[in-house]
Amino acid sequence: MTAPRQVLSGVTYHVTRRCAQRDLLLRPSELVNETFLYVLGVALRRYGLLLHGFCVLSNHFHLVLTDPGARLPAFEQYLDSLVARSINAALGRWEAFWASGSYSAVALATPDDVVDTLAYALANPVSAGLVSRGSEWPGLWSSPERIGAGPIVARRPEHFFRRNGSMPESVELELTLPPGFDDVVQFRDRLVDASTRRELVATERLKAEGRTFLGVRRVLAQSPNARPATVAPRRGPKPRVGARDKWKRIEALGRLRTFLDDYREALKALRAGLRDVVFPSGTYRLRVAHGVRCAPG
Repeated sequence: MTAPRQVLSGVTYHVTRRCAQRDLLLRPSELVNETFLYVLGVALRRYGLLLHGFCVLSNHFHLVLTDPGARLPAFEQYLDSLVARSINAALGRWEAFWASGSYSAVALATPDDVVDTLAYALANPVSAGLVSRGSEWPGLWSSPERIGAGPIVARRPEHFFRRNGSMPESVELELTLPPGFDDVVQFRDRLVDASTRRELVATERLKAEGRTFLGVRRVLAQSPNARPATVAPRRGPKPRVGARDKWKRIEALGRLRTFLDDYREALKALRAGLRDVVFPSGTYRLRVAHGVRCAPG
């Protein structure tokens, strides 16, 4: 049984999810790019999350965002469901779109971890051996220069969504400065430097292995039903906290452990018939679905 998520207001997350069987169902195309950006914009507006950066590769996506209202699970359920249904409809398929299990949401402990994680996401097309620079990626990829530069307009795709339905004709989304930073120009510069260094390391690794980049033309020529030739990595534990600093990581894991212990004790009391039991701050599913009382955040 999966441990309950702790969902607190104001946390910045690195959110990822992979397609079923690693199929290339998010392979860059006008249809996929338009659909994912539009649904992302609607989901952000609907649930009030703040977006800092994104990269959508052919079989998984990366989002770095902040959750002011502790609504991440609802946001992610909406995003994943609508992306899956709309792209499946366009591709004429009905099988599972996403890999089994839930999405990954890693809470980023410090501002430095936000920079490092966002740089990792933006350098992903290079690290994966697809293109020589992240900015060359033909799929959705958020340029650091877009942070704090005003809204991006995403128009409703013509497929799947009814013209006279409830979905808006267009939606605006923008990349915002993450919490913990005051100067958007300095943040952009740090992010560009960090992502460039990651790209250089990835390029040198590919050269040492005698490999070349796949390139934009061959990326676009791939079938959505294809999958990488490499062996899928073995499943390991899914981290919930991201912190490069050892002591920050220990501190964050300690808080999470306390939450889990308190949650289990409260659940035990509730099952024993105590109706006025108070669950720890950050309890999500039982609060939303069953209205249990929770300690203030």
